[in-house]
Amino acid sequence: MGSSAASHTWPRLIGGTLGTRGDTSPGQFVIADVAEFRPNQRIVTSFGDRPRRFSPALTRSSFDRSDCDATVLQREVDRVSRGNAELGQHGFWNDDSGRVAEFPYGRTHRPSPYSCWINIVITKPFVNRVLFLVKASTPERALHKFAAMIESLGHYDVVVVGGGHAGCEAAATAARVGAKTLLVTHKLVTIGEMSCNPAIGGLGKGHLVREVDALDGIMGRAIDRAGIQFRMLNRSKGAAVRGPRAQADRKLYRQAVSELLAETDGLDSVEGAAEDLLLDRHGRVSGVLLGNGRHCSTGRVVLTTGTFLNGLIHIGEERIPAGRVGEKPALGLSRTLARFGFALGRLKTGTPPRLDGRTIDWGALEIQSGDDPPPPFSFLTDRIRTPQVACHITTTTPATHTVIRANLSRSPMYSGQIASVGPRYCPSIEDKVVRFAERERHQIFLEPEGLDDDTIYPNGISTSLPRDVQQALLQTIPGLERAVMRRPGYAIEYDFVDPRELYPSLETRRVPGLYLAGQINGTTGYEEAAAQGLIAGLNAALAASGAEPLILDRADAYIGVLIDDLVTRGTSEPYRMFTSRAEYRLVLRADNADQRLTPIGMRMGCTGAARGHRFAAKMTALTHARQSLAALRMTPPALKRRGIAVNEDGIARSAAELLAHPGIDLARLAQLWPELGALAPDIAEQLEIDARYAAYLERQERDIAAFRRDESLLLPPDLDYAAVGCLSREIRDKLGLARPATLGAAARISGVTPAALVALLQHVKRRPLSSDAA
Repeated sequence: MGSSAASHTWPRLIGGTLGTRGDTSPGQFVIADVAEFRPNQRIVTSFGDRPRRFSPALTRSSFDRSDCDATVLQREVDRVSRGNAELGQHGFWNDDSGRVAEFPYGRTHRPSPYSCWINIVITKPFVNRVLFLVKASTPERALHKFAAMIESLGHYDVVVVGGGHAGCEAAATAARVGAKTLLVTHKLVTIGEMSCNPAIGGLGKGHLVREVDALDGIMGRAIDRAGIQFRMLNRSKGAAVRGPRAQADRKLYRQAVSELLAETDGLDSVEGAAEDLLLDRHGRVSGVLLGNGRHCSTGRVVLTTGTFLNGLIHIGEERIPAGRVGEKPALGLSRTLARFGFALGRLKTGTPPRLDGRTIDWGALEIQSGDDPPPPFSFLTDRIRTPQVACHITTTTPATHTVIRANLSRSPMYSGQIASVGPRYCPSIEDKVVRFAERERHQIFLEPEGLDDDTIYPNGISTSLPRDVQQALLQTIPGLERAVMRRPGYAIEYDFVDPRELYPSLETRRVPGLYLAGQINGTTGYEEAAAQGLIAGLNAALAASGAEPLILDRADAYIGVLIDDLVTRGTSEPYRMFTSRAEYRLVLRADNADQRLTPIGMRMGCTGAARGHRFAAKMTALTHARQSLAALRMTPPALKRRGIAVNEDGIARSAAELLAHPGIDLARLAQLWPELGALAPDIAEQLEIDARYAAYLERQERDIAAFRRDESLLLPPDLDYAAVGCLSREIRDKLGLARPATLGAAARISGVTPAALVALLQHVKRRPLSSDAA
């Protein structure tokens, strides 16, 4: 290791310091790589001035000449292992003669120049924290007792990295299934943080939240506790395209998420930055290494890094390495994924400036009120108890657009400073002005960030323009002429993994035991992240128990659409969910998410008893109500006398049949059969929706049956596409990259033609016969 302390080459330092790489001042310490202590494991330690290879599982010390005694060594081993380890072989080198000698018990050796080694044999599993402080000695000899600090967090079935929306759902779900789970996050106080807009849901996104809730996820319950304005978007349209949305109090939302996680048995949380992943000799995940030297042993890791993965904030010409404002990026994990060979890309998202609500001219603005009563997200919530507030609406002006156009050269997106792709459906205000040059105005929604917080989020003017330009454009917007900017808007670039690296279970193909969820997979939005987190956490826990994963397909849920789109087609821009992405959206409605998914959750063990009881009660009530509607009948003449016109064919109509007629609802039918007026509002709404869609649902069920036939034809994971005849090089490359699990998934890959599917089908059908013949 060199001839002096100043020239030592140390093992990789995981945390702490040793002065300036070899300065051996008393009281300092160094942390070395360690693994969980298990029976019969040997922890090799070497020290002194002679070069020696260090094992990954390492304690390290250097002993003063007076400490070179086997009795002292055994006593130290007993102390630090609390009786769970014993001293194995140990000795020293004499650099002059090259001889190796043992330390016999009871003797003190004074070797020169003092190069020593120890084997420690662990006899029982234990977790310990060991700290050897530097002993004083002559600096020129460099014979100090160096520090070794080892801390193991123990073994977990599942470790989730990241405390955002994906991470919280992953951790909570894994623990609900029964896995011993650890959530690792930079800061415990920012668990559940809303990094961008303070809202949950929307068109397509609201469907995802309802589905997450149906599987007993926490997002729906959290927003019901924290929501300060609830609205059902597209209420005037059909139920299939309606989207629940809620404005949130940021502080209350964080609090709700923290409380829900605290109520989850089997879930631990720790503050720290995950810097590396540990793999076993077979290339499987075996642990997570934290930046402060701690590590944990696990066979399943879920990475939910959000925008932290090599994150870089842009404000005009300013560049700030960060995961979000005020928090460091995750650089180590980005290097780890690159080292493992994952295909990494770069994406961008952004956020608007935050405003001081006390400086806004509210009287000049349009008021946007919420629904009364507010519709909850969670199927477990009876009513919303949080005070409700109004939002306001303003617009940009031609003067705003003039300011923006004059400063496009200073925008990182147009100066070449940012080369990554941003979300197409949530563009920055610079993009809006350029792409929609004919429009004189763009809407801005002024959304409060909390009941006791006067900060306002101006939804619609996401920007990365310089600070002075942001302030100038605000002064051109009605109501914001004197608004004080509390924090500038910014763009953030971050790394993501090509989601075609994943199986539909969200486990990576490249590293067994590693799961990815959220923006690391190329998506944007809290809701998309939560949906992936739930599935990744569930499947990680199921894998830890030896069970098969849960795969939701495109006819099961929007979650299935989301994951299938990602793993089959990949994405070149931040992916956002819309109702238009779902082929079977008449079936996949927000109102029936529990009927579609809660039975699946109960079967997989991820739904609690409270939800099971509530769901059973609801289904019993629905069954009785449907039976009543089928039993209540009236003849055409009787209906005509009561103002309802039907064909005079002598056939009595049931209440269920009448409910399918345009313009007839349960309130109207209650005039004929008063007992229908006693139905609970949620049951009545469900009956009306089902009746409206009855004829269309029959047709869509036939489409789903055809879809499932294609999905039932599995493609071998090791299929050699080069051996499939009649495929172009382009199609072979696309299939080889995506590795679709089924023929149906292959059909959804852009550019794969019907002729290619026929060739693929014929090849797969012949493949087993060829194998048998061989």
